[in-house]
Amino acid sequence: MFDIELDLTDDPGSLAAVGEALEQAGVSIEGGGMFVAARRGVAHFLVENGDAAGQALATDGITVRDCRPVVMLRLNQDKPGQLGKVCRAMADQGVNIDVQYSDHAGQLVLVVDDHDRGLQVASQWMAARLG
Repeated sequence: MFDIELDLTDDPGSLAAVGEALEQAGVSIEGGGMFVAARRGVAHFLVENGDAAGQALATDGITVRDCRPVVMLRLNQDKPGQLGKVCRAMADQGVNIDVQYSDHAGQLVLVVDDHDRGLQVASQWMAARLG
């Protein structure tokens, strides 16, 4: 899975254009979101095929800032403190989290500065949590 980061205008229809472009390309959005800050729209969406998504969006004139693989894991939703614990594990191993959101299945999605190390930390954290 990939996180695709988009620059959007703060105008009616800019988010609709994203959805329409991805639909035309047969790309499903599996999670993510968007926000506006200082009149600039920023979106992060989880897609299975980052290349197809990026190509479709760029073809429609939508600015693709980045497309990166993600780290995904399942938190124990009934236990408070899970987000803090996994983020602390990442920080303690020197992994910086650039983006965090959930997918449609309730999994935690992280975009990190060191994907391989992030996967390793997530795997260790999940094994300790389940063990």
